[in-house]
Amino acid sequence: MDHSVLGTMTGIRAIASGFATAIAILLGCSAGDTFGSDRQPNFLVIVSDDQRPDTIAALGNPVIETPNLDRLIREGTTFQRATCAFPLCVPSRAEILTGSTAFRNGVPYGGGRLKPGQTFWADALRRAGYQTWYSGKWMNDGSPKTRGYDETSALFSSGGAGALGREPRYGRYGRQITGYRGWTFKTNDGKPELEKGIGLVGETSKHIADGAIALLQRKSDQPFFLHVNFTAPHDPLILPPGYENKYNPDDVPVPGNLLPEHPFDHGNLKGRDEQLLPWPRTETEIRREIAAYYAVIDDMDHQIGRILETLRQSGRDEKTVIIFTSDHGLALGSHGLMGKQNMYEHTIGVPFIIAGPGIPAGKRTDAQIYLRDMYPTTCELAGVPIPQSVDGKSFAAVLNGTADHIYPAVYGYYHDAQRMIRTDRWKLIWYPRIGKTQLFDLEQDPQERNDLSSSIEYAAIRDELAEQMQRWFAEHGADFAPAAK
Repeated sequence: MDHSVLGTMTGIRAIASGFATAIAILLGCSAGDTFGSDRQPNFLVIVSDDQRPDTIAALGNPVIETPNLDRLIREGTTFQRATCAFPLCVPSRAEILTGSTAFRNGVPYGGGRLKPGQTFWADALRRAGYQTWYSGKWMNDGSPKTRGYDETSALFSSGGAGALGREPRYGRYGRQITGYRGWTFKTNDGKPELEKGIGLVGETSKHIADGAIALLQRKSDQPFFLHVNFTAPHDPLILPPGYENKYNPDDVPVPGNLLPEHPFDHGNLKGRDEQLLPWPRTETEIRREIAAYYAVIDDMDHQIGRILETLRQSGRDEKTVIIFTSDHGLALGSHGLMGKQNMYEHTIGVPFIIAGPGIPAGKRTDAQIYLRDMYPTTCELAGVPIPQSVDGKSFAAVLNGTADHIYPAVYGYYHDAQRMIRTDRWKLIWYPRIGKTQLFDLEQDPQERNDLSSSIEYAAIRDELAEQMQRWFAEHGADFAPAAK
């Protein structure tokens, strides 16, 4: 079976002027009817879990097979410097849901729960006439139906797995599974669907895709917003049926910045993710992990193909804007780390593709954006006012060619342990708990192997970035924003 099943995207001409011009260019409608519901695009947003930005064949990975994502790249625009500001599942997804920073939305700096009074992404679109649907992983407080989603299908969340969730389980090489213990698929009203188990049989991606497909088969005159959240390729890396021997570890290259261990405590060395493999990290172990990681991504790509084929068969593909991204990346041996709790490019960087009516095909941009920018961008594309609670910025201007960047610098954070600023060329990381700084020239050293922070030659750059970083965190109400000099 050919897994490349995406439908053909069509281009359009731009007309009108002012604020409506950006929307009209992207949607193919005149300024007079920009806000008409019959002209609003559908939105299909697909989010993977723990996916590094270097795991798509069309973006230069010579080993992995991702035909559906490859075709999205050919038919859409790829943001090569998309950023997860807080590389951890719950806070990253909170920023996606709210369009605002963790310092403002309450996760985790407000006690771990989303603050009341915010307009959630799905709420903003639902109030504008959208049918809002959710499929897959839910990890924030509340539930999709309390966060603006009309209906769920194949909802996957913690609790409800009963005895199945409490039993010790073991994966490849006899390792005990610690990820997604006690999770199960649930109905729209939260009742467990125990016949689908707890997602540890290698078919979680298929069940999530089945849920998304069921929603796409609904008949409705309203535009839709379908938010699909895969658990792949988060551990446990259980090989999907048919993929057991797809990737030979001996044929998988290790990261160029592989280290046996991280040179200092970055704030999470004792965390669960870092205990997935013993120290020192070895090439053999990392190759095994990457081979399984690629198999899980390959299977997810196939499931995405099924979703996109259903969209095509429904006849709504030419009116649907598709976004694919991940909640954050993953170290997977890079810099001696396994998890996502770091500010390196393999982790704060995420794959990010947007395709659909009016979106430039085959375009790649280095414009820096955040995951939280998806929310205001879809609002602008649909002619929906952006709520005041949103911190993110629309990147529609990059898509329509009226701007080549949105931010001169982006910022990252991990609890009170890490702070980061990244410009077009430079990255400064500050570790407040231990008073350590790193400075990288990403143009000359994209794998971040040469720390320049102690060099007198780069002291002025280091201090300037530190000042900018301190100012930004102070302006955004960060709980800890010391100078990094």
